[in-house]
Amino acid sequence: MVLAVADRDRPPAVWVVAVVNGLRRMRFRHSLLSIILMLGLLGCGGDRPLAPSPGDSATSDPPQETIAPTSASPPPLMSPPISDPAPRIDGDRLFQTVEALAVPRFEESDRRQARDYLRGELESAGWSVRNHEFDGGVNLVAERPGTQPNGTTLLLGAHYDTVPNSPGADDNASAVATVLEAAWLLRDPTPQALRLVLFDLEEIGLQGSLAYVSPETLDNLAGAIILEMMGYACDEVGCQTYPPGLPDSLPERGDFLGVVGNLPYRHLTDAFERVSDSDVPEIVTLTVPVGPILDLLRSDHAPFWLAGAPAVMVTDTANFRNPHYHRPSDTPETLDRSFLEGSAQAVVDVLYDLLTRQGVEAESS
Repeated sequence: MVLAVADRDRPPAVWVVAVVNGLRRMRFRHSLLSIILMLGLLGCGGDRPLAPSPGDSATSDPPQETIAPTSASPPPLMSPPISDPAPRIDGDRLFQTVEALAVPRFEESDRRQARDYLRGELESAGWSVRNHEFDGGVNLVAERPGTQPNGTTLLLGAHYDTVPNSPGADDNASAVATVLEAAWLLRDPTPQALRLVLFDLEEIGLQGSLAYVSPETLDNLAGAIILEMMGYACDEVGCQTYPPGLPDSLPERGDFLGVVGNLPYRHLTDAFERVSDSDVPEIVTLTVPVGPILDLLRSDHAPFWLAGAPAVMVTDTANFRNPHYHRPSDTPETLDRSFLEGSAQAVVDVLYDLLTRQGVEAESS
């Protein structure tokens, strides 16, 4: 997750400036976006610690704001669920990818080395990869078309950079490894197209995703599934905390996979609720308005939300559960391999369900 907000020794204003500058580069200059960001600051409280103590209770439910869908949103299409089972992940391959990536990926030389590795893995899985370059960084993009005429595109993404001096096994090698596993398992044609994006410089103000999101990249996009830390679990009561403003009824143990989507869309969170695989963790979904809780704008789904596009963040909840977050101790040994494998399988299950439908419903509530 993004560095400037997450680290308590750096002011939230640093992150806000980075986001605003990124929005300018995106050409989304409408004052509504500035209002949304300011609502986020007011709703979160700039001087309040990021994670409440275990004894704190949530304040109140966020106001029911909505954003009108972007004109680039695809028309709603209906289709019955697919009964065929999704392909099964290779747990050894998944974890080997985490181990290969688990070195600091903050300096340009280290990020370039990571890009070379990721490009090679994607090409080995049969994908063509292109660079999406922006000021200071490089996103990797791979896409395969769908077989349905006038079909839609689903995007699966994760950031590959880290904060300084952290090997980033959970943040965010666990998510990148899941994207690569999906690349191996979902490379064959399906009715809907699949696009894979590995974002650079997420930890410095979401720069990669802010540079990527544009009217062109949103065209015909049925939704973006953004992975943010997928491999840490804890079983003790009270080991799971939450940002202020979320419901009191959320689990006290950190043994679930969180999926947070944006109003007015629900089709992506609904897809995760349909998962019935016995090998995946419990899945807890929330569909929220954009803006009031700044902690929910800390990953690469945020530029999609701010542009009015459907997106979800899939996460083990980061620092609200994982004590190794942004530390040198974020190593593969601290991960729960069974939880990571189940989390990756849940993502593949959802993608397979959506990709193999004859239409993806982008409903709004």
